[in-house]
This record gives sequence, structure tokens and C-alpha cells, in this order.
Amino acid sequence: MIEVLYEDNHLIAVNKKSGDIIQSDKTGDTPLSDHVKLYIKKKYNKKGEVFLGTIHRLDRPTSGIILFARTSKALSRMNDKFRNQEINKTYWAIVENSPEKSFGTLKNKLQKNEKKNKSFVTKTENGKNAILDYKLLKRLDNFFLLEIKPKTGRHHQIRVQLSNIGCIIKGDLKYGAKRSNTDASISLIAKQITFIHPVRKEEINITAPCPKTNIWNACN
Repeated sequence: MIEVLYEDNHLIAVNKKSGDIIQSDKTGDTPLSDHVKLYIKKKYNKKGEVFLGTIHRLDRPTSGIILFARTSKALSRMNDKFRNQEINKTYWAIVENSPEKSFGTLKNKLQKNEKKNKSFVTKTENGKNAILDYKLLKRLDNFFLLEIKPKTGRHHQIRVQLSNIGCIIKGDLKYGAKRSNTDASISLIAKQITFIHPVRKEEINITAPCPKTNIWNACN
């Protein structure tokens, strides 16, 4: 059962659970896009194939807002908005250590290792610019809650840039976490997305709830 956060004739946003994949991959697991298509087909009693365009992606262990297009026009226009950085995204992350400063901007060059499906900070010319703003929102018992606003969209950007300053995301073994989360998630959620609607031209603001776990409950 999917959790719909926003829906109209052109777009649909759902709350992705950790472990969901957005599109089909080599695992053979049923992608979230198929579940959304089935939801649309049943709700609107549609005959034949349902159109659904993937606008952006989230890492499999990450949860939160994922946005799909229900029309080709919306897909094309939203792709342009992402390309032109006209989409404002906010993430929340629970990290193992506090940053030295309670807020700031991280600027790095990132390079992807395809074989390991992992990115790392580099100073070579092959690196791609990665920029994000962060802010410390709350001190928890043993962890810290950060708000992150990425300005670029690189592979594993938030995970690798936070790890680079010692703020490793809880449960993210790939980037240095001490231990995994019990549900194999990482404590990173796509919390909010704001943009101008591609057809109606009005501002849309979508927010995802936090996962229902003890540590995320402490963040509210």
C-alpha cells in the first residue's frame, strides 16, 4: 500500500519507504513506480497502460518524498525544472557527530566509483562540483538532527559530504557508520519539496512525515 502525499492530474508524490526501489533494476524487486501505476489504474478505473514518468530518484535505503509525472507534458517541464535547479529540496538526517559549526555550506568535488557504487571527495579534474547547505536542528541523546538543502544533485551527495566532515548518517555502513539500523535503512529522509507547478504555475509545497521509530519520534 502506497502513501500518497500529493496528487493532481499532472503529478503524484508518494512517501517512499526505506528499501523501495524507484525503477526496475537487477534485483528483480517490484519497483515503487509499478505500485503507483496500479494505484492510479484502480482509483481512476483506467483501461490499458498507465503513463508514469520518473522525475527524480532516491537511494534505496533513503525514505521520503518521491515525485512522479502523470503526463508527458508534466514530465518534460519538471525535468527542465530539476535541470535548471528550480526545485527546492530539504532533507533531514540523523548523524553520529555534531558538525563543528551549527550551520554552513559544504563545497566539494565528488567522483563516482561505478564498481563499488560509491562516491568520494576528490581534488582531481574528474570531480563534479557538489554543494549543500546544512543546519543543526536538534541534539538527541546520542545523535544529532541536521537539515540539509542540496544545491546540486550528485550521486550519494549528502551521504558522502556529511561523512567527509565526520557527520556520518546513522546506519550508513557504506560511508562509515558504526552499525546498521535494524531495518537496514539509513537515517536520511527527503522531508520537503517546493516548486512551481508545471501547468497551474502555483507554488506546491509537499512534506513527508518522519518514519515511526523511536529515534525519529524524538526529532518531532
